[in-house]
Amino acid sequence: MDHQERQDPQIKLAGEVVQSFSGIQKRLLEFTRSNAEGLGLTVLQLAILNTLYTAPGMTLRELTERLSSPKSTLSVQVEGLVQSGLVDRVISETDRREVKLSLTTDGRERSLQSAAKPRSYQAMAYALEQLPASDVESLLRIHQSIQKLLEEYTSR
Repeated sequence: MDHQERQDPQIKLAGEVVQSFSGIQKRLLEFTRSNAEGLGLTVLQLAILNTLYTAPGMTLRELTERLSSPKSTLSVQVEGLVQSGLVDRVISETDRREVKLSLTTDGRERSLQSAAKPRSYQAMAYALEQLPASDVESLLRIHQSIQKLLEEYTSR
């Protein structure tokens, strides 16, 4: 049996694991999308509001890094949030070329509303409650190990 034949079952198993992760992520995104739409926002707009709630005064560049989204995409979304009265642009006192983003009172309220109904977290909590605590602990430990190994693989 050559290397390729030995590897095929592992590739198949890896595909099943990736499909499992993708399925879970898809379900959680559906809950997040429902939460965002209930607040009149897109998922990305909600992510922007929640990020600015926890880290006010970020620049667009910092927000781009934090959310791993293209600057052009975030720029359009931020503009929509500014027009909706949820985000303010404030020129930096130390560098007039730098614009900091912060939430308005309405923006803070919308972020708090999303946190009050975290459907994806509630759904996950429900699912985890159906499992034995030892399985949940193992699941978390295994996920953390996989994440670390994937990071190692990326830096190879």
